[in-house]
Amino acid sequence: MSTFHHARRRTLVLRALSIAVLAAAGLATGLVSAPASAKDPKEVVIGTSAGPYADQIKLGIKPILEKQGYKVKLVEFNDYIQPNFALAEGSLDANVFQHIIYLKKFASEHKLALSELVTIPTAPIAIYSKKHKTLNEAKEGTTVALPNDPANQARALVLLDQLGWIKLRPGTDPIRASEKDIAANIRKIKLVPLEAAQLPRSLQDTDYSFVNGNYALASGLKLKDALVTEKISPNYINLVAVRTADKDKQFAKDLEAAYRSREFLAVTNKHFADYSKTDYQLALEAK
Repeated sequence: MSTFHHARRRTLVLRALSIAVLAAAGLATGLVSAPASAKDPKEVVIGTSAGPYADQIKLGIKPILEKQGYKVKLVEFNDYIQPNFALAEGSLDANVFQHIIYLKKFASEHKLALSELVTIPTAPIAIYSKKHKTLNEAKEGTTVALPNDPANQARALVLLDQLGWIKLRPGTDPIRASEKDIAANIRKIKLVPLEAAQLPRSLQDTDYSFVNGNYALASGLKLKDALVTEKISPNYINLVAVRTADKDKQFAKDLEAAYRSREFLAVTNKHFADYSKTDYQLALEAK
């Protein structure tokens, strides 16, 4: 046999031995089965903020999915930043805390492939006070806390404009309104931008505070105690978000169906009666 054939045979033997070693170590692609610790395909991990949206899942959505054989795990966050990153990277299968304006802006800015799955009953943003019983007590120097994230701050500024406390520039897009769009501070109020989660606690120090519905209820505030409540536009109805690539997967279809069900509508009517209902819930009630 020639030197060439000896060398080629030796190479093939060495390659075969290398593959055997890799397979024994569990490293050769396609030669070992998936690890036993792989995620259960019927487990759904949902991220949400503490309070009513977590309660909606616990009282309404989780029981529906569990009847279908799912294991539902909730992960609660105390900010509006981490839930979308956790969803994009795969730590979550879905999250429930935001409206479409916030989702689109966040996903665009951070280049995340996230999409709306289904809207949910939503608690409105509202003005609360522990120092005043009416809005008529606002005067020069009155402190008003409002969310510092652009989407929710716009909601607060539009409501202040409607109250006549400030005047926004003509032509201001109500979805993108910011402090730079204030043409006149009619009541000469002092605006205090804060993270949404801090707004309930700010009531100890401010005259008035805008508080997002989920954080209001989580902190013990009642929607009926608000001095004024926004009329929620479709842009601000909260939603379930998923990775765009998962939108047509079975768990996503089952999660959407759970939110659209009569069973969940009954839970909404019993526990979340003051919330803005979704169009499909209103349609169900009309039948």
